[in-house]
Amino acid sequence: MTHNRPLGFGIIGTGAIAGMHADAINACEDSKLIAVCSSTPERAKTAAAKFNVPADADRKAFLSRKDVDVVCICTHSGNHLEPAVEAAKAGKHILLEKPIEVNLERADALIKACKDSGVKLGVIFQNRLKPGYLRLKEAVQSGKLGKLLMGTAAINWYRDPSYYSSSAWKGTKEGDGGAALINQGVHTIDLLLDIMGDAKAVFGQVRTMVHNIEGEDTAAAIVNFKNGALGTITGGTSLYPGNPERLEIYGEKGTIILEGGKIVVYAIKGESSDATSPTDVGGSGASDPMAIDFKLHQGQVKDMVEAIRSDRPPMVTGEDARRSLALILGIYDSSATNKKLELK
Repeated sequence: MTHNRPLGFGIIGTGAIAGMHADAINACEDSKLIAVCSSTPERAKTAAAKFNVPADADRKAFLSRKDVDVVCICTHSGNHLEPAVEAAKAGKHILLEKPIEVNLERADALIKACKDSGVKLGVIFQNRLKPGYLRLKEAVQSGKLGKLLMGTAAINWYRDPSYYSSSAWKGTKEGDGGAALINQGVHTIDLLLDIMGDAKAVFGQVRTMVHNIEGEDTAAAIVNFKNGALGTITGGTSLYPGNPERLEIYGEKGTIILEGGKIVVYAIKGESSDATSPTDVGGSGASDPMAIDFKLHQGQVKDMVEAIRSDRPPMVTGEDARRSLALILGIYDSSATNKKLELK
């Protein structure tokens, strides 16, 4: 693999999020969209016209292309494992939409397949690249907040009923793994764990109160972190009109709060209060799932290319992505048993 040619990218799954990946790939000078793969010949035909590249309905034919180095997997959440395993066996590196999968067995099988084939596995959690979040993380890592006491994530969003009725998989256990937490909330829960470290135990309650779906549209949880800190998570797609997601980090020396990825509170003992945040990149999907632009995805595509070229792990590895899945599934299990759950 030479450094002078852009890496070839292919996309499996051509629903809404695939457009974000295509724009991100084409916006980087080190990557180029080569081909896409759809579930049916009709969808492939539509995708070929939309993305202006060859489209296959046959995964084997798509994966046999020598000019595809990296495969982006944009199928629905509960259908990541099979295409990822096939792509890994074909020697392709993988950049996967969140969440990694819908249960830990499938997630672990996916991680193992990439290890066994010696390919890189990166997972899209683009909010880690928002300027406000990077500033929060730097403050925590440099010790400015001191000992961490509490971390809260609130993804109190709204989705119109048509969001679920227009899709066969959204809000289903098999296709989505659940609903509000695993699909919408997972981004902010990933950030919470990235800052606070691993969760040790959780007590959660989930409800389906507004939408006619199998998964939850309203959720709340109390988290115990391994470092001794406490946390709360609330989330929903029932909470009209939908508020920008919040991440609140409290340390013994101060507090930093992000709303929609922007710093709204920056208060540290002995420092002047400064709540200004760099210009927002990426947007918030509080009420509209497509109110997010591709710039942050572009950052992860670029990171993937660099990870492959310099043989380092991608920014978000399979193991990183497994953590947020494990916590969300812990909330579901805790709610089902009505008990506090120790996380493995």
